[in-house]
Amino acid sequence: MTASLFVFLTTELMPVGLLTPLSNSLDISVGVAGLMVTAQGVAAGLGVPFIVAWTRRVNRRLLLSTLLAILALGNLITAISPNYPLILTTRLIMGFASGVFWAIGVSMAMRIVPERQASRAAAVVMSGISIATVVGIPLGTIIENFTDWRTTFAIWAGLSVLVFLAVAAAIPSLPSENAVSVREVFGLPLKNAQLRTVLFIVVFFVLGHFGAYTFVRPFLEDSASATAAFITVVLIIFGIGSAVGNFIAGYTVNKSLRGTFIVGGLGLIAALLLLLTIGDGKAGVIVALILWGLSFGAVQLSQVNMTLAAAPETFEAAMSLNTMAYNTSIAVGALLGGLFVDNVGVTSVVWFGVALTGASLLLRLGTGRKAASAVSVSA
Repeated sequence: MTASLFVFLTTELMPVGLLTPLSNSLDISVGVAGLMVTAQGVAAGLGVPFIVAWTRRVNRRLLLSTLLAILALGNLITAISPNYPLILTTRLIMGFASGVFWAIGVSMAMRIVPERQASRAAAVVMSGISIATVVGIPLGTIIENFTDWRTTFAIWAGLSVLVFLAVAAAIPSLPSENAVSVREVFGLPLKNAQLRTVLFIVVFFVLGHFGAYTFVRPFLEDSASATAAFITVVLIIFGIGSAVGNFIAGYTVNKSLRGTFIVGGLGLIAALLLLLTIGDGKAGVIVALILWGLSFGAVQLSQVNMTLAAAPETFEAAMSLNTMAYNTSIAVGALLGGLFVDNVGVTSVVWFGVALTGASLLLRLGTGRKAASAVSVSA
C-alpha cells in the first residue's frame, strides 16, 4: 500500500523537477508545462467523490489493481507521446485514478491489520509521501539528467507494473464497506461544520504550497543561477526535511494538533520569505528548503489528522472530499502559479505562496482551540 502511494504521488508531482527540460523539449513555456500538474490535479480532485461513490460496492483490491494498471499505461503513453495535447489528456485520465487511490488507500491499509494496529498502518502508508518526496521526485530528476524526461516516465511505468503485481499477490480481498452515495458524500460538509472548516484550511494551504513549489526549479535557476545538479540536491534536502517534519509531527499532533499546524504554517511562510531575501545564494536556498520541508511535513500530517478527526465515522467519504479539495487546489495552484510566472515573473509565485499559506494559517487560528482527537494518525 505504501508503494502504491509512492508511485501515485511521484507520478503526479514528477513534472515539478522536470519543468525546464519538458518545456524545452516540447517547445512550450514553463507555465504551460506546469499544466501537467494542473490536469492531473483537476481530475483527481473533481472526479474522486463521484468515482468513489459509483464504485462503492466494488472489491477494493480489484479497484486498486485497476487504478495501478491505468497509472502504468498512462506513464508509458506519456513517455512515448509525440505531442503535448496527448500528454495533457493522459494526465487527466491518470488523475482520476490517483484521486480514487487517495480516497481509499489509507482505509484499505487500516483494514488489512488487526484493529489495534489500524492507526499505525495508516501512518505507515502515509510515510509513502515522505519516501516519494525524499527519493522519488529527486530520483526522477537524476534520471532525467543522465537520460531524458521520457525515460523517467518509462521507468515509472515499469515501477507501476511492479506495484500492480505486488498488490495482486499480497493484498487480501477487501469487499467494500460503508457504502456512501454521491448525495451523502457531498452532504457531509453541510452537516459537519468541523469538516467544512478543515476543507477550507486544506484548500488555502495547498494553493500556497504547491503554487510556489511547482515552480521551485525555474525560481532557483533565475534567482541563484542553480544548476540541475544543485536543484536535485535541494529537492532531496526538502524531502528529507519533510520526512523529519512528518516524524516530529507524529508525536506533537497527539499533544496539540492545532499547535502543530500553526507552527508548521508559520514555518512555511518563513521559508518562502527566506527564499525571497537570501535565496540568491546557495547557502540561503539550502536553509530555506530545509525549513520548507520540515514545515510541510508537519502541516501535511496535521491536515490529514484534522480531516480524519472531523469525520471518523465516514472515513472514506471524508477522505474523498479531502482528496477533492487537495488535488483541485494543486491544480489551481499550479495554474495560477503558471500565470504569475509567465506574466509577472517567477518571484511573484513565491509571494503567492506566502499569501495563501497565510490565509490558511489565519483560518486555523480563528477556529479556536477545539481539537478533535477521535482519530490520530502518526508517522
